[in-house]
Amino acid sequence: GLLSVIQKLKGSSEQELRIVLLGLDNAGKTTLLKRLASEEVSTITPTQGFNIKSVHSHGLKLNVWDIGGQRSIRPYWKKYLGSTDLLIYVIDSADQKRFEETGQELAELTEDESLTGVPLLVFANKQDLVTAAPADEIAEGLNLHTYRDREWQIQACSALSGEGVQDGMNWISSQIMNRKK
Repeated sequence: GLLSVIQKLKGSSEQELRIVLLGLDNAGKTTLLKRLASEEVSTITPTQGFNIKSVHSHGLKLNVWDIGGQRSIRPYWKKYLGSTDLLIYVIDSADQKRFEETGQELAELTEDESLTGVPLLVFANKQDLVTAAPADEIAEGLNLHTYRDREWQIQACSALSGEGVQDGMNWISSQIMNRKK
């Protein structure tokens, strides 16, 4: 876009950011990552360990760490948090039985000192399913309004269709631009 043209004229290279992508197993993290990387999303297998992809968006190079969400892997999440510029947390909006569990995991994460002040983007995924809870209800249930130490945004999306994903990326871009000022 226009930003990349301006950067080329100035001769500046794109800014690199480290983003950690977390959420419970089956929330749609890998589908979201593949959608961001403009890759095929028809065949996704559960992440064992982690995936790393570099995604170019808004003149930024986003190094995205997608870490598995199985209960046995979650204790290791904290090992990946150092030098994180932004946390993306993905929630399966249709899996209401696990809202309490995902809320506890998110609360623990945001208390980690390596994430102090790190912006948080929550993707309320799977909005294409009829059983999906609306993003504002999820935000209320997660008590996001109590997060005073960081910028946060909840974004309704469907990683499968791509709906809402670009809106989340626009928010990330605005966070980075605001930080530069």
